[in-house]
Amino acid sequence: MSPLDELGSLDLRLLRLLEALYRTGSVTRSAELLGQGQPTVSLWLRRLRAQFADPLFVRTATGMQATPRMDAMIGTVREVLDGMRRLAEAGRAFDPAIADREFRVLMTDASHVTLLPRLFSHVQALAPQVRIEAGALHASMAEELSDGRADLALGLIPQLESGFYQQTLFDQDWICLASRQHPRVRPQAFTRRDYEREAHVGIVSGTGQQLLEATLEQLGLRRNVTLRLPGFLGLPATLSTTQLIATLPRHIGETLARTGGGLQVLPCPLPIPKFQVKQHWHARYHQDPANRWLRGVCAELFMTEDRQSPG
Repeated sequence: MSPLDELGSLDLRLLRLLEALYRTGSVTRSAELLGQGQPTVSLWLRRLRAQFADPLFVRTATGMQATPRMDAMIGTVREVLDGMRRLAEAGRAFDPAIADREFRVLMTDASHVTLLPRLFSHVQALAPQVRIEAGALHASMAEELSDGRADLALGLIPQLESGFYQQTLFDQDWICLASRQHPRVRPQAFTRRDYEREAHVGIVSGTGQQLLEATLEQLGLRRNVTLRLPGFLGLPATLSTTQLIATLPRHIGETLARTGGGLQVLPCPLPIPKFQVKQHWHARYHQDPANRWLRGVCAELFMTEDRQSPG
């Protein structure tokens, strides 16, 4: 069979299966994304393996791993799927009331707490058949945004510049959090000397935390960090049961203080620069109706009053 004959007998369902398996590494998850039963997806995979005379994916301890041939094919598969989607949507407005699709939004774990609940609730009210997948910010996100595997990225992401649009949603300054039972600190009198004296919990990941660490180095201030966490998930429980201090952006800090209980918000006594939280999207999808709708939802929900402007 010639390569053209090989491709001619494929349908979009099989191409979508290849992309889903490559992205998730799971037959079960791919079946869910495609709205098919697992036996059907397994049957399609057997057909693809026979068609290409290659296993395409092999089962490993960490999931379904692509073969070298599948690695070589995935770029073309995604180009075809993206082209077919754009053809189907050309000249057609996005109607959220009847749309049936999934958006993938890359964000920090702090945004899972501060932004995602509002975004999901709003989208569900307007577009009941639309699904959202929250992905992490990572080194390959520019590639995912450019080939359509991700739709938006939210946060402080200075590396997304060439080929990307961006829109500022709100500014972030810094606060500190501590237990309300902390014996030595109170919001009315929390000084730099207090900050230097107390023990701290540090957050390892995030560009905001990198900004914090760079500022502390410039100030010549070395915190006594006795506990480091990979993210914000365990922070409320940790602070409420210890005498540690946390330094973090205001949005996530005030949210944790409201929902975590037993925490007090302290003014940050250090001149840490503010930063801007933005939404980023690739130029290829600037005119895409669905992407424009999602960006509009994020702007409506999160853009502060002084950022609002016509158009």
